[in-house]
Amino acid sequence: MQFEVHYQPIVDLNGELAVGVEALVRWRHPVRGLLAPGDFIELAETLGLMPGLGLWVLREACAQAVVWQQDNPGFKVNVNLSATQLSSPELTDEVGAVLADTGLPPNSLVLELTESMALTDLTESARVLSSLKTLGVRIALDDFGTGFSSLSHLGALPVDVVKIDKSFVAAMRETTATGSVAEAVLHIARTFNLAPVAEGVEDEMQATLLRELACAEAQGYHFARPMPAAELTGLLTRQSAGLQIR
Repeated sequence: MQFEVHYQPIVDLNGELAVGVEALVRWRHPVRGLLAPGDFIELAETLGLMPGLGLWVLREACAQAVVWQQDNPGFKVNVNLSATQLSSPELTDEVGAVLADTGLPPNSLVLELTESMALTDLTESARVLSSLKTLGVRIALDDFGTGFSSLSHLGALPVDVVKIDKSFVAAMRETTATGSVAEAVLHIARTFNLAPVAEGVEDEMQATLLRELACAEAQGYHFARPMPAAELTGLLTRQSAGLQIR
């Protein structure tokens, strides 16, 4: 198996404690080394590998989250859904089987899909996501704010979490924070009673501004890069000892 699952912490901004992770697949290419999803996901989709690969990532991530929950109750794991998975009639049954086999509490699993995926067929997306919600899992809309046409349809999707796109976080500046797009997106999230998570936080200034805007959770290189499970276990151990993750 040349594929690996790496994990990036999702941090509570108030205490900068890891409260969950996003699972991210990596390909350890025999020649090119460790590759990020952007380097191979499109090829995997073309070759018809994504249904199997996506299910494998889901199973690996859920099993690992159960281990972490032994010392970190309530620890959650976010797993990305591919377009192929979202269109599969077996998706709900497959997710249910993984939860049953691994023993992960359903509300500890957050399934992510991008805005563009959700907007491809809004009615079908709503149907599939509603089916997944019957399992007790949570749904996150990734890259939130990049597909503005979706804002008027947001109420039609059974979404629990919105992930503020990193481009809006990167544009934040101390002098313009009040009128930032990030603030507008946070306001939209609260209007629909959704939990916001800021993506791509790269420095303390961005983290501070997000705290001032009452964004509860974030992820990004400022806190930690994606890492193998063993390294994440070490991070959680240090955290339990009262040490900051950075």
